[in-house]
Amino acid sequence: MYQDLKITVVIPCLNEEEGIARVLARIPKFVDEVIVVDNNSTDRTAEIARGEGATVVQEDKRGYGRAYKTGLLHAKGDIIITLDGDHSYPVDALSYLIMALLDSGVRFVSASRFPIQDKDSMAFKNMAGNVGLSLVASLLFMRRIRDSQSGMWIFFRDALEGMNLVSDGMPFSEEIKLEAILNPGIGFKECPIRYSNRAGEIKLRPWRDGWQNLVFLFRKRITSLLGTGRGNRMDNADASRQSDSAGGKEE
Repeated sequence: MYQDLKITVVIPCLNEEEGIARVLARIPKFVDEVIVVDNNSTDRTAEIARGEGATVVQEDKRGYGRAYKTGLLHAKGDIIITLDGDHSYPVDALSYLIMALLDSGVRFVSASRFPIQDKDSMAFKNMAGNVGLSLVASLLFMRRIRDSQSGMWIFFRDALEGMNLVSDGMPFSEEIKLEAILNPGIGFKECPIRYSNRAGEIKLRPWRDGWQNLVFLFRKRITSLLGTGRGNRMDNADASRQSDSAGGKEE
């Protein structure tokens, strides 16, 4: 626990056997729960994660957002921190980010990789795409967002009750940030971190994923202006998993 708050770390994984052991080995002692969501990996990701003491939740239907929603539904901590399983986000920054959240006055803080400290940690095309998407998001939602694609967030679990999280794909990363921005009861801030080179296979498809994220941003803005699609859908997602043969199962 951290200052009487239970901490959960959620890590979605797809074929991350090269990085997941390094990530889990560096998780601080104050973390109460580590959930690794195995998104139908074909390597030893789940086996390694269990061996390191993590709770492994299986989500056979692939998708970045799908894996995250499954993991978040299982999280029991007062504060949730997300990481990638490729060792690119700084595990040793968890206490720093918790303090940033507690001092922020908001209920959701996103770790920003910008400005990039290690120029070799992100390919130029990925950096350019991220900057472009972040600029579009900032203009559409009238709020500066430095890193709309960051996958490291820290937030109070009860913030999920005010979020309408529907994306099962890569746009989930920007969607959860936008939901925090759109809900004044949650609020949003960014905190800079040091980003490093990932370990293992690269899953990002820059052009296809970039286009999907761009289209999602405009759709999200239209629905927010029309006032449609609001309300939390996490419970509905949980119900759908119980009736879906590809739903999440604890191992």
